[in-house]
Amino acid sequence: MDQPTVRITDGPPIARRTVLEMGCGLVGLGLLAACSDDAPLPAPTPTATPTGWVAPASMRFPDGFVWGAATSAFQVEGSTTADGRGPSIWDTFCAQPGRIDDGSTGDPAADQYVRWESDLDLMVGLGLQAYRFSVSWPRIVPEGSGPVNQKGVDHYRRLVDGMLDRGLHPAITLYHWDLPQPLQDAGGWANRDTADRFAEYAAVMFEALRDVEATWLTINEPKTTAMVGYAGTEHAPGLGDLDAGMASVHHQLLAHGKAVRAFRSVGGAGGIGIALNLMPVYPAEGAEQAARHLDAAENRLYLDPVLLGTYPDDAVGDLPGQLGADRDAFEALVLDDDLEVISSPCDVLAVQYYGVAGIDKGGSWLQLYPRSPAGWQQVHAEGLYETLVGLRADYPDLPPLVISENGTPDPDPQGQIDDPVRLEFLRTHLQQAARAVDEGVDLRQYYAWSLLDNFEWARGMAQRWGIVHVDFDTQERTPKASARWYAGVVAANAVA
Repeated sequence: MDQPTVRITDGPPIARRTVLEMGCGLVGLGLLAACSDDAPLPAPTPTATPTGWVAPASMRFPDGFVWGAATSAFQVEGSTTADGRGPSIWDTFCAQPGRIDDGSTGDPAADQYVRWESDLDLMVGLGLQAYRFSVSWPRIVPEGSGPVNQKGVDHYRRLVDGMLDRGLHPAITLYHWDLPQPLQDAGGWANRDTADRFAEYAAVMFEALRDVEATWLTINEPKTTAMVGYAGTEHAPGLGDLDAGMASVHHQLLAHGKAVRAFRSVGGAGGIGIALNLMPVYPAEGAEQAARHLDAAENRLYLDPVLLGTYPDDAVGDLPGQLGADRDAFEALVLDDDLEVISSPCDVLAVQYYGVAGIDKGGSWLQLYPRSPAGWQQVHAEGLYETLVGLRADYPDLPPLVISENGTPDPDPQGQIDDPVRLEFLRTHLQQAARAVDEGVDLRQYYAWSLLDNFEWARGMAQRWGIVHVDFDTQERTPKASARWYAGVVAANAVA
């Protein structure tokens, strides 16, 4: 079959994100570089912003707004060989010496496969209204294709029924990075066939839960999988191959579109969308063009195909800010009606927001704002506001928005019960979300990342993102100060 010319158009102007004229001796950061050992800078002031906006004393959210917290299967479940679960790429990655900072694995993690009922009760006790979790693909289809493991399906049916019995809204992510290892052995997301296998697996879950009014999210952060796991080496499968990363971008987006169509075909209840990690890009003086290229690589490479049915023309190339992959090879991946499938209309768009990026005219990444203990995270709450209002401005047919992840880690790797840095992070970001809503952004749900301290990928158990502390020796759960504060926000439907 002939390969048609890829539809690539100019993307939206970078004007949607504030252009900051900054160039005062800032520290360069690489796209896939290891995090700096420098101590994180202090948290920003909770109410002031560079534009002079000051948060009112209290900001309400719309009636019916949904408040929750999020996890992912490999990070919390444990029980990696229980009830017929097959191996994932993360099981394989963890078994390779030196891949995980502390040598830990996904078992037992936070042991939620066993403790799910008490965790649901914990959420209810905090007043949460929703729980975003992910389904483990290797629990459902252990080989990635072929026979379905009914014990895995039954587990998630019990989990969802337990949520419904407690009045919790299910937000279900189908893929949060735990690809079945047999599919990776056949090429993984660099192989087009994986998109079809994903659609088959998705249809199994849609059928099993077709009566549930859930928020379904197809793929979690395709950018992270592609750029950190395939183009990079920090995440599974750790290939270090940029062209494989670009293939992974397209095939994950294609898998998303095929899953959306499967959802419509099954007649699933609720709504469906994709979860994209987005960030404003700010240029140093004279770096506006580099910032536009970086915006294309970080944001529009994922937004435009999903929402417009096109790829931006400035994401790939050899100019500052662009991805230096083989453009012709990437364009050759796009066949027939791929972009029509990818842009199948969604019911929601999930935004995952952690911080911002800066760039100079030579293409070096810059530190513009305080870093969290994660190193890669530049904390700037106003960037969330800019992201939300920018999406509304740039995409006329934008579906309703969900913030599906937003959070920061404890400064103490042992964890904290009193966690003022996280509390202020949540406060400032919720103020900016409320600000966007007040200006007409259709934001309907918010999920704090994360419900529990858990397995933090290559950082292992040594980096804690939970609003609930987990003692990994006893698995005892203790809500942190941020969780108690967040419970007050939920009860008031307002942030102060």
